[in-house]
Amino acid sequence: FSLWRFAEEPLLTALVAKNLPAEFLELSANELTLVLNEVKNVAFGGFTVDSSNPAIQQAADYYLSMRGWARNLVSAIIVVGGLLSSSWSLKKITKDLRARNLVESIGMVFLIGCSTVAIMTTLGIVLSVLFEALRFFQAVPFSDFIFGLEWSPQTAMRADQAGSSGAFGAVPVFVGTLLIATIAMTVAIPIGLLAAIYLSEYASTNLRSWAKPALEILAGIPTVVYGFFAALTVAPLIRDLGQSVGMSVSSESALAAGLVMGVMIIPFVSSLSDDVIHAVPQAMRDGSLGLGATRFETIRFVVIPAALPGIVGSILLAVSRAIGETMIVVMAAGLSANLTFNPLTAVTTVTVQIVTLLVGDQEFDSPKTLAAFALGLLLFVFTLILNVIALRVVRKYREQYE
Repeated sequence: FSLWRFAEEPLLTALVAKNLPAEFLELSANELTLVLNEVKNVAFGGFTVDSSNPAIQQAADYYLSMRGWARNLVSAIIVVGGLLSSSWSLKKITKDLRARNLVESIGMVFLIGCSTVAIMTTLGIVLSVLFEALRFFQAVPFSDFIFGLEWSPQTAMRADQAGSSGAFGAVPVFVGTLLIATIAMTVAIPIGLLAAIYLSEYASTNLRSWAKPALEILAGIPTVVYGFFAALTVAPLIRDLGQSVGMSVSSESALAAGLVMGVMIIPFVSSLSDDVIHAVPQAMRDGSLGLGATRFETIRFVVIPAALPGIVGSILLAVSRAIGETMIVVMAAGLSANLTFNPLTAVTTVTVQIVTLLVGDQEFDSPKTLAAFALGLLLFVFTLILNVIALRVVRKYREQYE
């Protein structure tokens, strides 16, 4: 039944199209699609201006008859298949049946299928982004995109149109992404990791029972709320503080977005790190303390190395969250692609530019729209390199620890 639900509409449409009169078959693909839609409107009693056309009415009747006949056939196949499979199953149920082995093999096949779906989904995402990025690089040289220092993706639609430079240098965009992510991780990693160590190693059970859920509330706040807080409170505060000491601070700055983003990411680091630190066996702590080490030395040389893979995983998740954040950057850092390392100026990020380029009705054959896929491809490669480096670090420390 599920297979038929997927195949019903394409098959019936193809049958109806094949049985249309010759004058309809000479139409273009778009015009033929309109005719088939008209046939379905007549078949289901919808409003149509061509309901008086005998050919349309005849095609609608044919569509309904084939639909009813096919559904009756599918129902019969389901009933017969159910009866046959039930009788076959009853015959197979004997004292010699190794049902557990059969069920486990079926479970194995199901798990392999789920893994395959995950792998194929990832592969489909990568290929879809890659093919569109290759189309972009056919119009814009790869070197200009990677090493270009000016980002202005507005392309001219007419020869006399002004204000559309069509510059696709991605360096300012990636510099802004790294700047904001660095500020966010400078806030989130120390605070989150130290909070996790305190909750796991020093806090009492009662304190941990309410402090950890209170800290995790930060993860449930919508990012648009953080964006409002950054735009209405943090950014004006930084601007006023900078002006009070004679510094030029933009009303939208990377520092404001990075600080608020760091606060938002703290629960990702603290909660996951607390779980992995808390999971280190107590016997390891007792052995270290029994050898004369202090509690701080035990945490530094025993607990942290044992929990390092989980801690690195939480930090990677936090970095991915920082790189992929959009709303806070839009509201607190702006849309200006400035090539600067000054955190007091307005910058933009890769994700913000992707959203900006794909907003509204866009033509997917222009470099402006295809630039979003090129940015996505580079962002994917960057995160992949980051994961490889993190895995190497984890493996190195794990070898030292073991």
